[in-house]
Amino acid sequence: MNTALIILLVFGFFIFMSSFFTVKQQSSVVIERFGKFLSVRNSGLQLKIPIVDRIAGRVNLKIQQLDVIIETKTKDNVFIKMKVSVQFKVIQEKVYDAFYKLEYPHDQITAYVFDVVRAEVPKLKLDDVFERKDDIAIAVKRELNEAMTTYGYDIINTLVTDIDPDIQVKNAMNRINAADREKTAAEFEAESSRIRIVAKAKAEAESKRLQGQGIADQRREIARGLVESVEVLNNVGINSQEASALIVVTQHYDTLQAIGADANSNLILLPNSPQAGSDMLNNMVASFTASNQVGEMMKKNNKKVEKTKPIQPQSGYEDDIQPDVQQ
Repeated sequence: MNTALIILLVFGFFIFMSSFFTVKQQSSVVIERFGKFLSVRNSGLQLKIPIVDRIAGRVNLKIQQLDVIIETKTKDNVFIKMKVSVQFKVIQEKVYDAFYKLEYPHDQITAYVFDVVRAEVPKLKLDDVFERKDDIAIAVKRELNEAMTTYGYDIINTLVTDIDPDIQVKNAMNRINAADREKTAAEFEAESSRIRIVAKAKAEAESKRLQGQGIADQRREIARGLVESVEVLNNVGINSQEASALIVVTQHYDTLQAIGADANSNLILLPNSPQAGSDMLNNMVASFTASNQVGEMMKKNNKKVEKTKPIQPQSGYEDDIQPDVQQ
């Protein structure tokens, strides 16, 4: 008798203890009575009728994330893989709908994400997909909110976290980018070369101008010195021709001295006799004289041609006016 009473008391104790249960924070418990929904219990210590009531399930109220990987193609026929992260949670006031209306909520959300992405991405080119990924995420969130709110789910956010084209497409994009940067670099290098060439040409032009000015000044001073030398020689009884010959001989020897002063020079002056300088002077004088004579003759011939040119008759008087004859 005592043994049966003890067993009954122990059994009754376990039944009594099973009447109590706890619900964790950010979660809810669905209670059924004889298989029928009874109530939703929130966090804390709760009580149910043993054997009659049972815990049908627990619902997580925390924000959850579902990563969906989708393969689709763009408007320019490039296949890409996109990773869309959906952040969602169960609405506390709609635990009944979330528990009883959907058996596999993750599959439902995945199906909607596939539907939206494969409807939006084919409208865009590959570059536009990267630039407008936020628009795609907003479209996914809008569609999911309209569909999942009915089932007690709230879509917190949707993020396009990865866009992965085919490896060949990525290599082609990298080559395009590298070629574009090389083109830009070549343009800058060409511009730099042009600036250097222009600056060098300007420097050379300025150098030539100054060099020519220096040579002109040098020759002017030489001519002035020659004039003074001739005047000095004329004052001592030497005529202009003899003075010119003396100057030529002097310059000839000065040239020989300048050539011989350079040990590494391979310049040869031919002919190198003093008579060669005098001959050169005579030839120059003869050439200048002949040039002057030819110029005078050409001027005279031009004047004769102008005098013999006929006068053209005016229009309407061709038959009445005779052309002038040279007098």
